[in-house]
Amino acid sequence: MSSMPDTPQSGLESIIHIGVTGWGDHELLYPAGTREKDKLKVYASHFPVVEVDSSFYAIQPPKNFEKWVNDTPDRFGFVVKAYQGMTGHARGEIPFSSMKEMFAAFKESLKPLLEAGKLKAVLFQYPPWFECKRESVAILRATKELMEDIPVALEFRHQSWFTRQMEAKTLSFMEREGWIHAICDEPQAGEGSVPVILRPTHPRLTLVRFHGRNVQGWNNKGQPNWRDVRYLYRYSREELLEWKAKLLRLAARSEEVIVLFNNNSGGDAAPNAKEMIDLLGITYAGLAPRQLELF
Repeated sequence: MSSMPDTPQSGLESIIHIGVTGWGDHELLYPAGTREKDKLKVYASHFPVVEVDSSFYAIQPPKNFEKWVNDTPDRFGFVVKAYQGMTGHARGEIPFSSMKEMFAAFKESLKPLLEAGKLKAVLFQYPPWFECKRESVAILRATKELMEDIPVALEFRHQSWFTRQMEAKTLSFMEREGWIHAICDEPQAGEGSVPVILRPTHPRLTLVRFHGRNVQGWNNKGQPNWRDVRYLYRYSREELLEWKAKLLRLAARSEEVIVLFNNNSGGDAAPNAKEMIDLLGITYAGLAPRQLELF
């Protein structure tokens, strides 16, 4: 990748797009009485991008994406999380006879987003046991081939990919293979976490995901509601200011930077996302009207 100056271009609102993961649970955003089916319309009056998480648990029917396309303005974008069977998370029976069939069904579901030009990327978030080894690299190559020309982002959750010996090789591999780097801010809690590596691997897009910094909750799978505790964290203004500088550096090296806050166990994702927008001095044009006629 060619070197570029670490100074931001003008018009940050056209480069840095900030949102949260999912749109259903951010009650701060919704007036009392907002119906579930109308929440995305309201969400799109606050943020220009969202991550679709429901696609991880089941491949969504195309009609769902059609509705979501119609519920959002023209400039709105979606990051869609890859189905769990495609990333090795699924522990039960997968309802497909082959990987090829599964990927074909997933790609078919995305057609409404692709036709509307609203798909930013499919996020492949691999599990903590997906280690840096030859078999894993083969899986990544096969996955990229099956996804064809659909933009794909890659998030690791095992430290072995970014050891001192492997970091440069991992990033070079991602560049060569056309993977978008999903940079994570998360607790540094052993092998099941990765460090912040501020290097884009694709000229068009870089993804940044904020998981919080709850070190005690990150790996403690024995506690009740472990997954909820895992993302229980509120970023301070000082921490966001540190990331403001980092986002400006990334914005100088990517055509687009998508920032997604995933720290919502305590309802903190939307407030932190709004605070980051304010710190960057961004005003987004082309959002949905804030006052919607919902009833």
